[in-house]
Amino acid sequence: MARVLSSYKPLLYFFLFSLLWLFLSRTALTLWQFERVSATQDWFNFLLGALRIDISTVAYLLIIPTLLQIIAHCFSFLSAVMRPIIFIWLVLSAFILVFMEFSTPAFIMEYDLRPNRLFVEYLLYPQEVFSMLLTGHLLEVVLASIGCTIVMYFTFGLLKAWCNSQHEPQPLLPSLFSGLLVVVMIFLAARGTLQHRPINPSLAYFSTDPLVNSLTLNSSYSLAFAIKQLGNEASASKIYGTMDEVSIIAHVQAQTAKPSTGFNHTELPTLASNPAVYQGKPKNLVIVLQESLGAQFVQSLGGKNLAPEFDKLLNQGWSFDQLYATGTRSVRGIEAVVTGFTPTPARAVVKLDKSQHNFFTLAALLQQEGYATQFIYGGESHFDNMKSFFLGNGFADIVDFDDIEQPEFVGSWGASDGDLFRQADKELQQFHLQDKPFFSLIFSSSNHDPFEIPAGKVTGIDETERSRDNAIRYADFALGEFIAKAKTQSYWQDTIFLVVADHDARVFGANLVPIKSFHIPGVILGKDIDVKRDTRTVSQIDLAPTVLSLMGINAATPMLGRDLNRTDINQRAMMQFDKNFAYLEGDKVAILQPEKPISYYRYDYVGKELIAINDVTAELETLGQVAKAHALFGSLAYNKNWFRLATQIN
Repeated sequence: MARVLSSYKPLLYFFLFSLLWLFLSRTALTLWQFERVSATQDWFNFLLGALRIDISTVAYLLIIPTLLQIIAHCFSFLSAVMRPIIFIWLVLSAFILVFMEFSTPAFIMEYDLRPNRLFVEYLLYPQEVFSMLLTGHLLEVVLASIGCTIVMYFTFGLLKAWCNSQHEPQPLLPSLFSGLLVVVMIFLAARGTLQHRPINPSLAYFSTDPLVNSLTLNSSYSLAFAIKQLGNEASASKIYGTMDEVSIIAHVQAQTAKPSTGFNHTELPTLASNPAVYQGKPKNLVIVLQESLGAQFVQSLGGKNLAPEFDKLLNQGWSFDQLYATGTRSVRGIEAVVTGFTPTPARAVVKLDKSQHNFFTLAALLQQEGYATQFIYGGESHFDNMKSFFLGNGFADIVDFDDIEQPEFVGSWGASDGDLFRQADKELQQFHLQDKPFFSLIFSSSNHDPFEIPAGKVTGIDETERSRDNAIRYADFALGEFIAKAKTQSYWQDTIFLVVADHDARVFGANLVPIKSFHIPGVILGKDIDVKRDTRTVSQIDLAPTVLSLMGINAATPMLGRDLNRTDINQRAMMQFDKNFAYLEGDKVAILQPEKPISYYRYDYVGKELIAINDVTAELETLGQVAKAHALFGSLAYNKNWFRLATQIN
């Protein structure tokens, strides 16, 4: 028996060395983020949760080679075939564990979490990603490559020696018994618990700081769990718990501030009209979606003085001092601004299969109203599935990198914002000459890592350094130049301009949902738009109903956003941060987490921090139910095809 068990030594060594590697990596990350980890004052749960997750991760990786080794024991003539397969499996597994940990610091710096589903989504676009890495993160790539090479060299050498060693036939019964014993041990280690459900992140999470919670995982586990969850993205109820359909609909209908008598479509429960405040000739619409521009970079919103042109715009139209994005990715911003769809723990609808056709967008509605519709982007419009989603949902024309005439500057993500806006001005002039109403969505990209800024364009830019600050200054300069020129064009007289960020540049903070990182600038401009600073707390999903009202569009839509032209509405915003969902109403916040009770906070708008509320009142419990209804609505509406126009029903 001892001799039989000794043949499992390579698997045991892999197990121990993998645990050691994950321990060393987590130790380095913990020292880097020591202030936040130590603030939890719960090292026991941190270390215990981390160990359980690591053991489970490595055990899962060992299931296949263990079964192959058992077969090799019981049928010695197959040993020559099984050992090379085991060898390759273990080498690849070691590479994944090493590579993912080396990839983690850069991801944390951008998203304040370990690699998750966003990591997978970026890998779908290798050209853009590799260009970004080689241009803006060359040092990290070099260090990761060296580290992976060193570790893989030693792993390869050790396993190759075992693979080439002489294999002696083993007695069948001891082989079966030892195999059964090892399988049981691996199974228990992978499962991580004797409870009804196997170990998952919620069993390791113990802190209100999402980054600290994610550090209890390892990056391979975090990524694998995110991939697994992609299969469950049609149902948020599996994450937050269930609520009956009638209650969900009642809550979300009530929060739109529309009369209940307006919801009278049997197949589309949120379809209702919103009387437009403007009753003249319908106006054109131009939406400028600014890449990664958080309020933290806009001086009049309490941030740095990096966007002086946007600051000027905030004082030239209807601006929002407390506007909050629904997510942390561009596709989430597109989802909110262009469709008015509520955020979910799933991917944004831009990327989901069932929303690629007959899904509500402003373009689908306005095309139905006789508008020309267009999307303008400086890069490749296939990125993040934008082209497919837009063409399938009302955008008749796509203008992207290949259509931009003689770009002055091209970076990793396409033509510069200056080139983009010059092309946009030409497109808008052509629309105006056709004497037909139009809707144009313009999406910028220069403020995106690796921040390649044209030389000599903006005063104050350090041309020797690539940095986010420089990128923001340049993107802001290009925006200001575009709006200034637009005001001199004839199309300005009949057009509503909405300029808004898609999301903040990066998310950081020790709160379950770092609300301050969702604060973004937004302004509505136009010849007839009154100049005012709106201090109400509003959501990205409120923008679409508001601009439709200003344009004179009275058609029914399924959107849950509120027309901000009304003054009798409650202040609220909703945000999705990985798997956590926050519903902010006034200064009260309800936060939903996977498989945990709803937690309640007060949001300090000055200090930009969440303060826990321990005395849960009936009013807060009602807020929690409203939050849960909105968190569940998106998945339900997507799955049941509720988010459509009446004319889109087959």
